[in-house]
Amino acid sequence: MKKPVIVGGWKPLFHPEKTGCYVNDHSIVQDRNGAWHLFGITSHAGGPSNERYFVHAKAEQLIAEQEMEEIGVVMNHGTRAWAPGVIRHEDCYYMYYGPSPTKLAVSVDLNEWMGYEIKMCGQPPLSCHRDHFVMRLNEYTWIMYVVGVKDGYGAVSCLVSNDLLHWRFVQYALTSEGDAPLKPAWGAFESPYVVQYEGMYYLFVTYTDCNKENYQNTLVFASTNPYDFGTYTQSRHKEMVISELCAHAGEVLFDSSTNSYYMTTCGWRNYGIPVEGGVGIAKLEWQ
Repeated sequence: MKKPVIVGGWKPLFHPEKTGCYVNDHSIVQDRNGAWHLFGITSHAGGPSNERYFVHAKAEQLIAEQEMEEIGVVMNHGTRAWAPGVIRHEDCYYMYYGPSPTKLAVSVDLNEWMGYEIKMCGQPPLSCHRDHFVMRLNEYTWIMYVVGVKDGYGAVSCLVSNDLLHWRFVQYALTSEGDAPLKPAWGAFESPYVVQYEGMYYLFVTYTDCNKENYQNTLVFASTNPYDFGTYTQSRHKEMVISELCAHAGEVLFDSSTNSYYMTTCGWRNYGIPVEGGVGIAKLEWQ
């Protein structure tokens, strides 16, 4: 088991100027030509009820002197649009986003997107809530992690698919109960991201009730089983949490051009995030 640690400090990755004044939950994907694309929540007003589209930004290199270029707006349908999760498979890009019910859009160029119906079966009513992250497990299987509520506490649900269109609930990947310190109505887990590293699976998840004191609070759990990271309580904190990072809704990215891992952070304005009004990036080391 390794401990992920942020090193070197945060630097600006992207600030929106035309489409909004901040970036919250986001997703970064590398296209077939090697360029990096960011899609993230933004607005001019701020607040969940005003978040109705995503900003799209692009850069040829992940780590560069200049920030990502702002391209424009996607998913602007007049309804709430939260927390995109984008993956590339063969010649298409798949964007899953919320809030419930889960929505899917597919693109061949990351600019024009077409909505697709997806089927989700077996999931508890509040399991497929928001903050979708999809990871390819093997040649035929993808795992989707989404956050929600179980018995009044925050939980991360696990669904599987063989075609990216039909999803089946498997189990809860992470739950909380008992003396867990946070219990907001929507569940305290946000923005799950799973990384496979040297035979282990590492779940990075923001744990917050949206107070400034815990807004930048990412917990990292480790497991040999990508479907099960245990049940979190305050009394189990030291034995379960292998790392605590000062980041909100971060993504963990590997850049082959530098042979290094990086982590991002973001969030609403006036919450003390490292890069106010934008997305920050820092090097991540496994120690």
